[in-house]
Amino acid sequence: MSLLQGTSAFITGAASGIGEATALAFAEHGATKLALTDINGELLHKSVNALKAKYPHVEVLEMSFDVRVGVEVEKAIADTVAKFGRLDIAVNNAGIGGSGKQTHVVDEEEWLNVVDVNLNAVRKCQKEQLKVMLNQEDLGPRVGRGNIINLSSMYGLVSPNGRMHNTAYVASKHGVMGLTKGDANSYGSSSIRINAVCPGYVDTPLLRKLMDTSAGAPLKVDIERTPLKRLATMDEVADSITFLASPMSSFINGVGLVIDGGFSTN
Repeated sequence: MSLLQGTSAFITGAASGIGEATALAFAEHGATKLALTDINGELLHKSVNALKAKYPHVEVLEMSFDVRVGVEVEKAIADTVAKFGRLDIAVNNAGIGGSGKQTHVVDEEEWLNVVDVNLNAVRKCQKEQLKVMLNQEDLGPRVGRGNIINLSSMYGLVSPNGRMHNTAYVASKHGVMGLTKGDANSYGSSSIRINAVCPGYVDTPLLRKLMDTSAGAPLKVDIERTPLKRLATMDEVADSITFLASPMSSFINGVGLVIDGGFSTN
């Protein structure tokens, strides 16, 4: 049987990068109902069309909205349940990096926006997802009532070295881990599992673009310091998310699964 046979899933930030790769991995492993969301509607539409071409049997609900806006999040979750009848898996992936400025020079607007997208929006999504899952049928210990995976970062567990200064990003991703662990403890007894993935440097178009600039020099040093000596692929992160979403991880709850090639062991 496929890992996610017949499940329904909700994924934010699904237009590109890890979110898009996760949607494809879910379809490959048997998910049949996907609610795919992103703030970039045009790019999302292209991603959805590509997925449908490869997996025509998968039913897709395509929604463009801003995860920072609570009423839009609430409507998106409600529309998902109205269409699919159940929400088995939620992946709260949408996030931003920020400029990387140090705390004493970063402006208030940027700090608040990074925290709003990376942490507050995850809380808004998780709140609505939990409301739905608490009222769903418990499908037994290997499946439960629902399963939430949040996107943190290796920098949600450790602090960057002296070459990297993006404290707003680091603070927001540590917050995601706090949210994940706190709610995993609160809702585990209701048969809802909540975990996070903590990727290191991932081979995305955005990262490649940054590495081609002078600001990318520290990244090249960090990649060389990584024991595996390379970037993660988006598929490798998506496969880890698929594992956490599946019954194969049914006794894993409240963890931050590190996917950094050993970088944080340094």
